[in-house]
Amino acid sequence: MGTEGARTDPLGLLLDQFDQAREMAQVRLTGLGDEEYLWEPVAGSWSIRRRGEAATPRAYGPGEWVLDKGAPNIPASEYAEVARQAASGMTVAKIAEDWSVSVERVEQVLAHTGAPEPDETPVTTIAWRLGHLRSCFAGQREWSFGERRQEPQLLVDFTPSAALALERFWALIDRRRDSVAALTDEQLDTVGFSQYPYGSDSDDPFLAVPAAAKLEFIHHMAEIALLRDLWRARFTTSG
Repeated sequence: MGTEGARTDPLGLLLDQFDQAREMAQVRLTGLGDEEYLWEPVAGSWSIRRRGEAATPRAYGPGEWVLDKGAPNIPASEYAEVARQAASGMTVAKIAEDWSVSVERVEQVLAHTGAPEPDETPVTTIAWRLGHLRSCFAGQREWSFGERRQEPQLLVDFTPSAALALERFWALIDRRRDSVAALTDEQLDTVGFSQYPYGSDSDDPFLAVPAAAKLEFIHHMAEIALLRDLWRARFTTSG
């Protein structure tokens, strides 16, 4: 890949990294079919399901299909983020509100010492991963560049069609990417430019928001890539 004309400013580097990750992900998702998209590798997997058939207490979505979501908690993988929020001056009550947990739970996390126990997180389908990413990105776009008033959990109409899900997904992240690319340095440095109601977006300089989104995109796409490998090998492994 050539470097002539490459930007070296923080936003330029961020966009270049995201563009490369997006290109690799799109190639990796070529040929995704509906059966693979909805494949549940183990019992109890989280996925998208018809309304009324979800087994999770907070499954959400505005249409016929909803995305599995469990009871609110702070996973061990986020203990460091909670500590960062507290160190930055966020109150325990505000942290609890952001994570939809009790004040007592936040105090428990902040008091934790030593290495956290591994999270008992559910295995999720490709449909869930794509739906989760699209839901997060749609909410962040609405609360950064839209009217900043629509409930994020009502922005995405989930679908059992892999082709339609991917079409909608790429269109969304490209619109969001273009919106970020058009911002001025002053806007990127503005704390509260994003008013996304979940997490710490409203407390951070805006440049931190697409930076975190890039990491979210990369790690979920890596998980999806592994699911595709397992799908391809599911009948070829020897006992």
